[in-house]
Amino acid sequence: MALSKILNASVTNSTLTTTKLATPNLGRRNVLINGGMNVSQRNGTTLTATANNSLFLDRWKCYLNGPSSISTQQMLPLDSNVTALNTASGENYNNIMYIDCTTASAIQSSDLLGVIQLIEGSNSVPLAGQSCTLSFWVKSSVTGQYYVTFKIASARSYIAPYTISSANTWEKKTITITMDTLASLNTNGDTGNGAGFQVYFGLRLGSSAQATSTVNQWVDGNFYGTLSQVTWGTNVSDTFYIGAVQLELGTAASPFEHRSFGEELALCQRYYYHTYSYGSPAGTTFNQDYESPIIIIGTGNHGMGVCNAVYPVEMRVAPTISFYGSDGTANRIRHWGGSLAAYGTVNRSTRQILGMSFNAGTDPEDFYSAALVCDAEL
Repeated sequence: MALSKILNASVTNSTLTTTKLATPNLGRRNVLINGGMNVSQRNGTTLTATANNSLFLDRWKCYLNGPSSISTQQMLPLDSNVTALNTASGENYNNIMYIDCTTASAIQSSDLLGVIQLIEGSNSVPLAGQSCTLSFWVKSSVTGQYYVTFKIASARSYIAPYTISSANTWEKKTITITMDTLASLNTNGDTGNGAGFQVYFGLRLGSSAQATSTVNQWVDGNFYGTLSQVTWGTNVSDTFYIGAVQLELGTAASPFEHRSFGEELALCQRYYYHTYSYGSPAGTTFNQDYESPIIIIGTGNHGMGVCNAVYPVEMRVAPTISFYGSDGTANRIRHWGGSLAAYGTVNRSTRQILGMSFNAGTDPEDFYSAALVCDAEL
């Protein structure tokens, strides 16, 4: 058959018919970073006592106000809780987040406990005004009604309830909402490199904390749940596990997007980066002779130092810089002769450290070493 006849059979009057795909955003679907709980630059897999407003797994921050205390941990592929998730889901997951109650207490009126991810404004813009679906796997020793709260700063909130029906059993949850408008995001949050939408998983909420009785709609105000929220943390045996958290465009949950570890790590390093070995917390000691992560070279009598620090990725903003001496001392650099020294202003950009000033008494003509921590978290 002639090529012209084949073309004529496919195209009539030079008009092409296009079909809109039922599932939007078939590329990188998951707007959340580290939803698979695979990256833990700060703590590795260590069970860590968690303080308010701290990050334990990358991009996941803890809100903790109240007498109860918790520890958090990244669970590994061969852990029985991970293998149980793989059996329940029919997929293979590497990691999950584990939250454990270490000090139990009765609920207090001001209590607030949960984990939250803040989404950068530029990544929030495509979601604004659109139908979006949050999906995740969850398991807890405490059954009952929980809440996911979608927020824009402290100005707008959307409380979405879900129920854990069976204790210590993996369950998949799916929540579909229409995200707040682009105008609201621009007015109340950020559409650039600041905080846009936020996703909060609540575990505990006191009577005088930020509660509302309105659910499943956007409301003005800074809310985290309703008073019908379960009270997690009244027993030391209380546990909470979560994994495969995905937020995407559309009205249906697609299979969890498994990104490579290298890609997920790079996404996380836009917000936090250190030169320690992966999983080592800031302040870890190192051998100055052969483990020096950063070398600082004095430039003579100008009182300035040259630092060989180029970040692996473009950071969200010029980060807060902290140097640590080889013995773990914060805000110090170590002279190659062994003594610790203070430093002055660090000149940095979103891409690298450009230089630094030396304090009085610091030899400007010698070599120094330090570990570097760069923090550009939302």
